[in-house]
Amino acid sequence: MYATLTTEERTALVDAVRDFATARLAPHAANWDADKHFPVDALQDAGELGLGGIYVREDVGGSGLSRLDAVAIFEELAKGDTTIAAYISIHNMVAWMIDEFGDQQQREQWLPGLVAMTDLGSYCLTEPGAGSDAAAITTTATRDGDEYVLNGTKQFISGAGTSAVYLVMARTGASDSGARGISAILVPADAAGLSFGPNERKMGWNAQPTRQVVFDGVRVPVTNRLSEEGEGFAIAMKGLNGGRVNMGACSLGGAQWTLDRAIAYVKDREAFGAPLAANQSIVFALADMETDLQAARALLSRAAAQMDEKSSDAASACALAKRFATDAGFRVANEALQLHGGYGYLHEYGIERVVRDLRVHQILEGTNEIMRLIVGRGLLAGAR
Repeated sequence: MYATLTTEERTALVDAVRDFATARLAPHAANWDADKHFPVDALQDAGELGLGGIYVREDVGGSGLSRLDAVAIFEELAKGDTTIAAYISIHNMVAWMIDEFGDQQQREQWLPGLVAMTDLGSYCLTEPGAGSDAAAITTTATRDGDEYVLNGTKQFISGAGTSAVYLVMARTGASDSGARGISAILVPADAAGLSFGPNERKMGWNAQPTRQVVFDGVRVPVTNRLSEEGEGFAIAMKGLNGGRVNMGACSLGGAQWTLDRAIAYVKDREAFGAPLAANQSIVFALADMETDLQAARALLSRAAAQMDEKSSDAASACALAKRFATDAGFRVANEALQLHGGYGYLHEYGIERVVRDLRVHQILEGTNEIMRLIVGRGLLAGAR
């Protein structure tokens, strides 16, 4: 399924993504954040570059790249705008789930628009009363002939109100059926009974909308279900493995951007008659930041490689990498702000924006507490 890139091809790919992030994202990131603007036009440009279906198969327009390639791509995107990079990750998760678990008709119907990013996708799992306990969702999809009727509410949905398709995890089994009673169902944006809450006022991620998605008697054909009834939870978790690695890569890229600026700042800024870089404590801080990011990059590459190899330990490796990379990314960005002193707190320098954006990465795609649970349970079960 995945293309095997030569070293030269990988370098050219990363360079192309870096050029896109530098020219199309970075100059606007501060204003998009301040204005809470979702740059749909920039996303369509990303689609033209092949970033709407990074690991979707090529027969429907995807790029067919590996998860290891994706780590490099999302790190570069996040250097331009962490919020938009994170949304592109979520969009790719939706596209991959359709590609991996959909039938040929579903793939041909939904994926060309998603790959081009002329259509955007949203992932609907979390609910107001079921955060980390994803198996406790209460949104229902009741069978009525050849249709499902959906009722319920999803919370914290990125892209809601703008997306063309919503990949919804809904309960098709009995209320006490747990994970075994959940199915994955595609809901188009124009479905009657579909509505959205107001755009949430958030600490960060302001350049992408986050809303409730409300289903009030929404009817969709049974043919919009991915795979078989009851397999939705397993599909959701497999999608999240990749999302966790991507989100770690977004943290890595955003933090690397702040470290690069911190290095330049301490070289130029003087205090007590000497550059800040002459202070040994600052040299040590930079070393610690670099160590954190190098370690995160290695763990993310390891997890991505295990996904590509379909390793039995991939879920644990993804959780481990996500937890470390998102914690390290926030820590490095926060330290970069500290090294800038009062200037780090100013909007125009961009550091405070990245700190705000990276904070949520420790929560979404499974909180880092849940990541620790996955890794610990894996150890007890003999996974390594």
